[in-house]
Amino acid sequence: MPEGRFTAACVQMRSGRNAAANRDAAVAGVREAAARGAHYVQTPEMTSLVERDRARLFDVVRSEGEDETLSALRDAARETGTVVQVGSLAIRAGGKIANRGFLIDAEGAVTARYDKLHLFDVDLPSGERWRESATYAGGVCAVVAPTPWAEIGLGICYDIRFPALYRALAEAGASVLTAPACFTKQTGEAHWHVLQRARAIETGSFMISAAQGGRHEDGRETYGHSLIVDPWGRVLADAGGCEPGVILAEIDLSAVADARGRIPALEHAKPFTVERVGRSEGASA
Repeated sequence: MPEGRFTAACVQMRSGRNAAANRDAAVAGVREAAARGAHYVQTPEMTSLVERDRARLFDVVRSEGEDETLSALRDAARETGTVVQVGSLAIRAGGKIANRGFLIDAEGAVTARYDKLHLFDVDLPSGERWRESATYAGGVCAVVAPTPWAEIGLGICYDIRFPALYRALAEAGASVLTAPACFTKQTGEAHWHVLQRARAIETGSFMISAAQGGRHEDGRETYGHSLIVDPWGRVLADAGGCEPGVILAEIDLSAVADARGRIPALEHAKPFTVERVGRSEGASA
């Protein structure tokens, strides 16, 4: 592979309540991606388990050292010689659970960890109600991690709605940004593609985001459409729906310098204050 180029893959999944089956599907996806030429493979948020019932979740979640999916994906990275980004796993963290992503090098070593910063506490028009903060402990630190080809900024799902995070990752040196997700079908249909493309365009970076897709055993429905987007906002690969599978795209990192040279938004950003003007308090309409 020429310098500054690599092949990236997303493994789209439909994880359920059986952690062993999910683990096997993730490993099979990594192996398929590697067999098709991938150097870097990303799995989605909640790779090992999609479970909205809090009691069930706490019954099966283990510590990082005991997590069999993490161990299996470390073995898969070593076996295939690929860098594997585990979108996230549910990891026991005291009285709550960490929604934690991992970067694993081609020797199977964990080189970075990232706990999801922004927790999905929303009420959707469909009647869906989500309170991730009731179960999960939010992270406190953004993470940029090295790979043999590029610095990668780690994000997870709802993080994609916070452009300041992705700008900070790019300003810290990331040329590839990520948002592996378990995006709801309703919000995905409305916003998934535009958010991914916007974060790529704003920062002049590649966006790589593996997704969960379809109807899950716990009753939720996720959008799928794993995406790889270039720094000019062009979609290089789209899973095209919610079925499990693997997508690949060639990443040419010269496109980052090209996009940032054409639109140097990162360089042009400047500090500012906000002045609020208008009617005084209590003014009539």
